[in-house]
Amino acid sequence: MQRVLVLNYEFPPLGGGASPVSYELAKRLSETNEYDIDVVTMGYKDLPAYEEVNPNFRIHRVKCLRSKKEICHPWEQLTYLVSGYLKCRALLASRAADVIHCHFIIPTGVLALVLKKQFGVPYVITSHGSDVPGFNTDRFKLLHKFTGPLLRKIGREAKTIISPSNYLKNLILANISPALAEKTVVIPNGIDTKKFKPQPKNNYIFSSGRLLRRKGFQYLIEAVSGENIGWEVHIAGDGPMRGGLERLAEKSKTRIVFHGWLDNNSKEYKDLLEQAAVFVLASEKENASNSLLEAMSAGCAVITTNTGGCAETVGEAGLLVNPKDTLDLQRAIKSLVDGGANINTFQQSAVRRVESKYLWNTVAKEYANVL
Repeated sequence: MQRVLVLNYEFPPLGGGASPVSYELAKRLSETNEYDIDVVTMGYKDLPAYEEVNPNFRIHRVKCLRSKKEICHPWEQLTYLVSGYLKCRALLASRAADVIHCHFIIPTGVLALVLKKQFGVPYVITSHGSDVPGFNTDRFKLLHKFTGPLLRKIGREAKTIISPSNYLKNLILANISPALAEKTVVIPNGIDTKKFKPQPKNNYIFSSGRLLRRKGFQYLIEAVSGENIGWEVHIAGDGPMRGGLERLAEKSKTRIVFHGWLDNNSKEYKDLLEQAAVFVLASEKENASNSLLEAMSAGCAVITTNTGGCAETVGEAGLLVNPKDTLDLQRAIKSLVDGGANINTFQQSAVRRVESKYLWNTVAKEYANVL
């Protein structure tokens, strides 16, 4: 049995898209009885410090500074590196690991690099976007002015770098180092189609995610504000733009409902998504969106942007619009709401694409080959 030490400061119920990805991978690999997995992640409030998911899969939550579930600031991440190192050192001293699976080149890759130097354990990295310069400029543009040498060092020392999209792989090669091309592979994120299934559809638009500028919620609100389209818009998520978005929505003639941060395992989130006729992700930049996969699995007709990982994920199974283009998004919404486009066709195509390309069993086997 291969022993894997998984490092991620984002792990359910904390964090964004990388959080459920790392959980599902660990769970599915451990269930094969070929992998024994310890996860070292951030503690938060009353979350248990230790949790055994199954005999081969254990979660260790270390004491850290973290103020919110949905977002983690760089100074909070630093506290994870310190506490995480102490926990990993104790785990590796008691029982050696065969490989470290590290999520995010930074900050978590710093810990993987130190552990490799001290214990000789090789590491594999899955990048998720915000760790790559040029991706998340609304949060980390200033920080990444100083991370170049560290990113290149961590990348050079890694056995393999996994990117969930060709878009992010190209960004890694362009903004970190083209020398990483031979060790960077693309493995998409997966989806459990049993988790989100189509329910009878209601006439509303759903959108979810962190309320950041690059996520494009402002363009969705502007696209429906000029007239009452006869449908409601429901937005789930929290973040620094929430206040501004709520003020913008006050001017909308179409009713817009904010639900705040919702656990995607909750019944409220499940019902909102599965009953939505249309899902919109108007993101300017996206690596490999789990919310898109969830929406496709739930049988939503999807509208998203024609750039980055969004277009890769959806292919021809949804409507693609130009990023930051309110009028283009408005036209796409009207084509579905008014019946100009066959909404049922897009809903069925989304489900078929997920089932053919993104099942977790397939994705986990690709990860197993790398590990």
